[in-house]
Amino acid sequence: QVQLEESGGGPVQVGGSLRLSCIFSGRTFGTFAMAWFRQAPGKERELVAAISWWNGNTIHYDDSVKGRFAISRDNAKNTVSLHMSSLKPGDTAVYYCAAVKAFYSTVDSEYEYWGQGTQVTVSS
Repeated sequence: QVQLEESGGGPVQVGGSLRLSCIFSGRTFGTFAMAWFRQAPGKERELVAAISWWNGNTIHYDDSVKGRFAISRDNAKNTVSLHMSSLKPGDTAVYYCAAVKAFYSTVDSEYEYWGQGTQVTVSS
């Protein structure tokens, strides 16, 4: 059974940075594509960034975070990270780590496993 545990969220000022981490357990991490989603109050969940399995050479970012966020994976540590910089109030949301046993996906409904989420709050 795959388990995902996020950490690293919290309050941050506008323009600041945060690094979210997600620890994967229960299966061979390298065989799973990974992604970060977020959901703000009153809004639908949206894809923030996705990374392909194994070497993570295929990456996707939502336009709203391009140039500010970076997703990476460390197969030796079973971890996927999201480095967020130049944070804006619009980035305030609960951030979820997700996994799918596939090469790569940007489709919410294809992700099989989800973490509990970590809150990120950006304020001025």
